[in-house]
Amino acid sequence: MTTKPHPPLMKKHSQTDLVSRLKTRKILGVGGEDDDGEVHRSKISQMLGNEIKFAVREPVGLRLWILFSAVVFTVMALMALAFPNQLYEVVFDQEQTATSVSIRLYGGAILSLSLIMWNGLYTAEKVIIQWTLLSEACYFAIQFLVTSVTLVELGSLPNAAILLLLSRIFFLTVTLSYYYHLGRRPKKI
Repeated sequence: MTTKPHPPLMKKHSQTDLVSRLKTRKILGVGGEDDDGEVHRSKISQMLGNEIKFAVREPVGLRLWILFSAVVFTVMALMALAFPNQLYEVVFDQEQTATSVSIRLYGGAILSLSLIMWNGLYTAEKVIIQWTLLSEACYFAIQFLVTSVTLVELGSLPNAAILLLLSRIFFLTVTLSYYYHLGRRPKKI
């Protein structure tokens, strides 16, 4: 019996075979976009996340705005807690007839929001910053509506209240602008 020698085996070079590489990357789940629109180059970067990309996409002045908001919220909360009657008189140009408990509760709520702002200042996670901005925007919108209704009920329009309403519109616009720019996906080059 004579045995025929087998022909030499042809090795498949998977590194040079494009279809094989694409199939491997698809099985591993890398190379395509994830839910956040990021393209991961390896499984490791997909698992660990990529904080460096976030820092590049952060809008200019965002941290300064959150710091400013945190300071303003803290100061307003402390004023409402310590001097509730004076705060009411400055805004509505009238003496308060009801108890000061409601204004102190308002101060406590504002103090809670200020703690959220301080937390948003020191985090690097995009979702937490977005929720911080969204809670701030909701506060400004609600305060604008409540102050407007109160002024209509009182039938007066003091200068301090007009200034408060205009500042709330301005703050709401800036906050929503940062929220929009933070949520935008970057343009691909």
